[in-house]
Amino acid sequence: MIGSDKLKIKILNGKLKTAGVFNWLSAFTKNYAIVLAIVVLGVVYAFSSEYFVSYRNIRNILQQTSPIAVVAIAQALILLLGDFDLSLGQMVCFTSAFAAWMMKFAHIDPVIALPIALMMGGVMGAANGFLIAFCKIPAFVATLGTQLICFGLARIVTKASPISGMPLSIEWLGRGFAGGAQWGVPVSVIIMVLMYVIFQFVSRRTRLGRGVYAIGGGSEAAYFSGINVKTTKLAVFTLSGLIAAFGGLILLSRLDSAAVTNGNQYEFDAIISCVIGGISLSGGKGKITQALFGAIFLTLFFNGMTMMNVHPFIQPVLKGIVLISAVAIDVVRNKR
Repeated sequence: MIGSDKLKIKILNGKLKTAGVFNWLSAFTKNYAIVLAIVVLGVVYAFSSEYFVSYRNIRNILQQTSPIAVVAIAQALILLLGDFDLSLGQMVCFTSAFAAWMMKFAHIDPVIALPIALMMGGVMGAANGFLIAFCKIPAFVATLGTQLICFGLARIVTKASPISGMPLSIEWLGRGFAGGAQWGVPVSVIIMVLMYVIFQFVSRRTRLGRGVYAIGGGSEAAYFSGINVKTTKLAVFTLSGLIAAFGGLILLSRLDSAAVTNGNQYEFDAIISCVIGGISLSGGKGKITQALFGAIFLTLFFNGMTMMNVHPFIQPVLKGIVLISAVAIDVVRNKR
């Protein structure tokens, strides 16, 4: 009898472990279905082009993803808050242009110019946060106004002409490689991953992060639970402006040029990355890391389109279809 009981216990433990594995896989596929989509898309493209699976191409895809993935962190924080930001793309444009102008024409050392550009992003983000949280202006109106301001400032700074030839001292940020140019890992990719690790921790383990989820779930309930809704919104929008500016500096270094097209439509690419990854537009649902996989999928998708010689005019149409599909999936997910 004793031996039979031990056998039953072992069988039961084995079933529990198996159930635990299946539950983990179920939760993973629910939260990170985008990872499976990336794998499937990669396999399709691998059969379409022999160059797709090369290390150099994969590295280029990740390097190309890094600026938009960084901006997606900013958008993810705001979406979790229950708002959205239409100005992030033009913040990227203006801050990168302003940094380029300071280094090229004002002859300001990059050690000083880059932090000033970051501060300008923070100021723009703080302006959004103040208008939305304290003045009760809808996020659509406030961030659209800031978008137009940054749009105009970028053209004033650049005089609508590209500013090229950045100092070699900032080359490492967007074009540097850790471990050598041949087989090394892009520095921008390392920075991107570290930022996602940091902000995943911030969103899940800090008071600010818990406040963001609470406000996204319901601002009134968050207020009555003791969370300062206005201050939290101001802090998140300010932080998002800083993050967007940092993405602009990475893009500036990678392109070695500041132009009025830098960061073009990044606000929409960031929203698409977040929603495809699984972050809800309704607020309070999702994880920061999901935005990373969404950004990778987006870049992978259009990289493959280019390699398959899809006409550039068709690609925006496809991007719109992807956005509508992602929003539709989000609506269905929320209903369930």
